[in-house]
Amino acid sequence: MIFHTLEARQKALTLLREGVPNAEVARRLSVPKGTIGYWKHMDRDKRGECPGRQSTSCRVCAPETPLDRPAYSYLLAMYLGDGHIIHPKQQRVPNLMVTLDDAWPGIQDECERAMRAVFPHNSPCRVRKKGCHNIKVYSHHLTHLFPQHGPGKKHDRPIRLASWQQEIASAHPWEFLRGFIHSDGCRFTNWTTRIVAGERKRYEYPRYWFTNVSDDIRAMYTDTLDLLGLEWTECYRHGNPYNISVARKASVALMDAHIGPKY
Repeated sequence: MIFHTLEARQKALTLLREGVPNAEVARRLSVPKGTIGYWKHMDRDKRGECPGRQSTSCRVCAPETPLDRPAYSYLLAMYLGDGHIIHPKQQRVPNLMVTLDDAWPGIQDECERAMRAVFPHNSPCRVRKKGCHNIKVYSHHLTHLFPQHGPGKKHDRPIRLASWQQEIASAHPWEFLRGFIHSDGCRFTNWTTRIVAGERKRYEYPRYWFTNVSDDIRAMYTDTLDLLGLEWTECYRHGNPYNISVARKASVALMDAHIGPKY
């Protein structure tokens, strides 16, 4: 881990308060852009200037404020798959972090767009890690919008949607499925062989695959497949349910039209 001096941090904050862009401050001081963004956020939070303090899209604190429901349906599935909420003791504001592979930059972009839509008064950021980026947004209302947050791993505790969350997921099922595939799923080409006229031939076909060890989260996924009339099968690993496969031609065609391969 690289530690930066207090002097470097103060120089950065001085430039940021003068309106110098994050990227330019990072270049001048040879400090990672993600670090500059973090310093800026903590400085604004300390001074009570964080976006979202006076206005919020939280349906619990301000139910009259409209929520981007399609974006929320997508982000909810991303959270259930690859996301978690953290609230370090040294920070006053919790953050939602979704960790996404650098092999799929388009999905990182889509996740960030969803965060901006769900939290229009807050500014998402990206923190670079080896082979991936953490897409993050800070808000005091995260546990209101994602009440599934709790101690321990998701597959070690019950995960249930609140009635209002289920209503949104059911109203926007393709966005919900898309978030699941973009987090814990994939589309790939499977193959098999058959004997035809005495000759073994290879056949290839596309398949959507979803993997999650939480029984509750897999059930949310399969319930959504059922809602959309998509055929699926459950696959096992070491005798335990583990993967959900969609391989029927008509069902794959529908998922291709609404989701498609990762990008």
